[in-house]
Amino acid sequence: VQLQAFGGGLVQAGDSLRLSCAASGRTFSRYAVGWFRQAPGKEREFVATIALTTYYANSVKGRFTISRDNTKNTVYLQMDSLKPEDTAVYYCAAVLSPFLLTTVREYESWGQGTQVTVSS
Repeated sequence: VQLQAFGGGLVQAGDSLRLSCAASGRTFSRYAVGWFRQAPGKEREFVATIALTTYYANSVKGRFTISRDNTKNTVYLQMDSLKPEDTAVYYCAAVLSPFLLTTVREYESWGQGTQVTVSS
């Protein structure tokens, strides 16, 4: 599956953004999809994932919401109450799996990344 992430931008603390991850392929509904982020000088870290259910990193729980529209082959990441520490390049990833997966190595396909910058 090929992925394209978009929707990033420059916002102020407390604002919201919605990222989208658009996928090719007819069986996207069977894929687990995750969002990860990477800040300068740091490792790529898990943010959220969706399969049959959803799971979030503690740092975003209650502020971010992952969802999917299988009719559009798209997964969304709604980010509310953004903080400066959320600044990073955000990547979506997918793998054919019914499970919630939280590590980089478990995913097979990656999008190109979209920059999110939150100013204080």
